[in-house]
Amino acid sequence: MQIEQIYTGCLAQGAYYITSNGEAAIIDPLREIQPYLDRLKRDNVKLKYIFETHFHADFVSGHIDLAKATQSKIVYGPTANPEFEAIVASDEQIFEIGKIKIKVLHTPGHTMESTTYLLIDENGKDHAIFSGDTLFIGDVGRPDLAQKAASMTQEELAATLFHSLRNKIMTLADDVIVYPAHGAGSACGKNMSKETVSTVGNQKATNYALRANMTEAEFVKEVTDGLLPPPAYFGMNVAMNKKGYESFETVLNNGMRAIPVTQLELMVEETRALILDARNNAEFAQGFIPQSINIGIDGDFAPWVGALIADVKQPIVLVTANGREEETVTRLSRVGFDNLIGHLDGGFEAWKNAGHEIDTVNRISAEEFEKQVTIGESKIIDIRKESEYEAEHIEEAYSKPLAYINEWVKDINPEDHFFLHCAGGYRSMIAASILEARGFRNFSEVEGGFNAIAKTTVPKTNFVCQSKVLKQ
Repeated sequence: MQIEQIYTGCLAQGAYYITSNGEAAIIDPLREIQPYLDRLKRDNVKLKYIFETHFHADFVSGHIDLAKATQSKIVYGPTANPEFEAIVASDEQIFEIGKIKIKVLHTPGHTMESTTYLLIDENGKDHAIFSGDTLFIGDVGRPDLAQKAASMTQEELAATLFHSLRNKIMTLADDVIVYPAHGAGSACGKNMSKETVSTVGNQKATNYALRANMTEAEFVKEVTDGLLPPPAYFGMNVAMNKKGYESFETVLNNGMRAIPVTQLELMVEETRALILDARNNAEFAQGFIPQSINIGIDGDFAPWVGALIADVKQPIVLVTANGREEETVTRLSRVGFDNLIGHLDGGFEAWKNAGHEIDTVNRISAEEFEKQVTIGESKIIDIRKESEYEAEHIEEAYSKPLAYINEWVKDINPEDHFFLHCAGGYRSMIAASILEARGFRNFSEVEGGFNAIAKTTVPKTNFVCQSKVLKQ
């Protein structure tokens, strides 16, 4: 028996590859399937089942393409209603892979079809659970994402999750390994650990939601407290996972279509496409195509695209660093942004060399910021998350998280100058590009963000540990 966690950092997502005696199972695969096909071929095993823990909201699974390519079966837990051929399993149904077994444990609450899969080894011993978004390390799945589909309140879903955890998971032996679908950074939970593997016993001892004497009312209150609005693209990803989608190969071919500089403006006008510039923020600051949005590939690229562009059907033209076109297309497809018109042939340099108009961002160093700012008079916008702001911030700075820019941008006075910063420059350049695309030029973005500002004499609040902030 072999179990491998295939973890994708930018999505904080774990897929699982399991083999036994010439057969294999894959749990919650990513959109692009070639790496799985290569692994199956290398190990000389046949994929028998693709297990889906639920209809994912934060990424598009590769289940449909993978099933077609391998003639394997897709398995969902009870109450799932996919619009394609799949096995909708019964609670406690057993599936055999080589010499091991996978037992279905229906654990509704995050969503009503949410299912945990229990791996039973060749000796008949409970070995591990693949808990999807039911149980994370240090947290549990948020119960507000399926309210509309389930016709239930988040409190009712949380109460359902409470009983799923106590009746199906906490009754397992302490040494059973826990493999969740996500780790820290995912929007599917509130306070997940950076660890991606644990045991049932460890979670019963350390996970706030698994306290032994916790009442249902306490659980519901704590799990629903402080939930931030989910990213807008979540519902669209659920629909794609449930109904089906265009093949990854088609999406890749479209995205790899090279658009000559001479045709870019006309194509953008005809398709109403958004120009998405995936270069790093330092390069973007020095010059970019007017109206383009910068979300750098070397960061939490796909989640920020999903959070800020929101509509997965939005036509997109890509501007990338040379040689990173395929990577960019792949990562967009993971979150369902399939309507790719193509990428600019030759990238930004081709645009610049052709003599077309370029735009820039007024980026200043932390040292320049230190000289220019006057605390109490200057307007400073901190676009980090609330927890980062609460932990420590520049005195008199406003907290305006990037995730809510479409709301707070309406309050910006185009006549008043302000300073803009995040933690290191990645998010503030995203914000700067959005602001400039909407006509704002009255700001200075701080290179290096709060990390660089903290090394200057600019007054700051006293630091508070973020873990304490999150638990308040």
